[in-house]
Amino acid sequence: MTELFWILQRLDGLAILDIFLVSLVFFLVLLLVRATQAIPLLRGVFVLVVIGLVLSSLAQLPTFGLILRTAIPALLVAIPVIFQPELRRALERLGRFNEVLVSRRSELEVEVRIIGTAVQSLAAHRYGALIVLERETGLQDLVDTGVILDSQLSPELLLTIFHPNTPLHDGGVIIRRGRIAAAGCVLPLTTSHIDDYRIGLRHRAGIGVSEGTDAIAIIVSEERGTISIAHEGRLIRGIEPDRLQNALIELYRPPLRKAASILPSGWRISRNK
Repeated sequence: MTELFWILQRLDGLAILDIFLVSLVFFLVLLLVRATQAIPLLRGVFVLVVIGLVLSSLAQLPTFGLILRTAIPALLVAIPVIFQPELRRALERLGRFNEVLVSRRSELEVEVRIIGTAVQSLAAHRYGALIVLERETGLQDLVDTGVILDSQLSPELLLTIFHPNTPLHDGGVIIRRGRIAAAGCVLPLTTSHIDDYRIGLRHRAGIGVSEGTDAIAIIVSEERGTISIAHEGRLIRGIEPDRLQNALIELYRPPLRKAASILPSGWRISRNK
């Protein structure tokens, strides 16, 4: 406790600014590499460094310690080479920052319109579907469970994926920034108790993926052709096809508790317990 007071007494404006800038750098690095293949690499580097430090501190291992002290600087030099694609993508984002701010809104509207058109057709044909829209929380772990597509989003491709005779129609489709990242993905089922016995596996998976992330899941019932949206662990059921696009745009911005106030009275919100 005394050491903590001593540290706090030494804090001044420059020290606080220094801590803030260092934290900002780490935050931006993690923000740029989230939902990419760099995350497993970072985990591996972190685990390797921790194991080395623990082993060198538990026992007097002069040769191992020498190797570790030599390897860490070399590893720092190798990091820009290992993460070259991510660094290049980050620099490109910085160069197009103003363009991204201006065009993101129009891109979102186009994306929502394409998804709305596809979901209306899926509901009309009673093709079961589960579409997950990735937002701030990365879903790379779920993307890896499916078939990587990285394809341009289109109603025709979504209809083809969820056609009953295709191999990928049973899994979920994950959409990332206007592109279909993967199809046939295995999504976690909700562990919460749901009273309605008519809620099937697709709806449970949609609720499950929305419980631990900020993703939005769109579910089309194969039996009834109805449309539902799962968000923040809640399920909005019985959505009219012509109102789906407006609902998605509203849910992209405020939390569900705010969007729920603008839902028409005919919509039903089923809360998991």
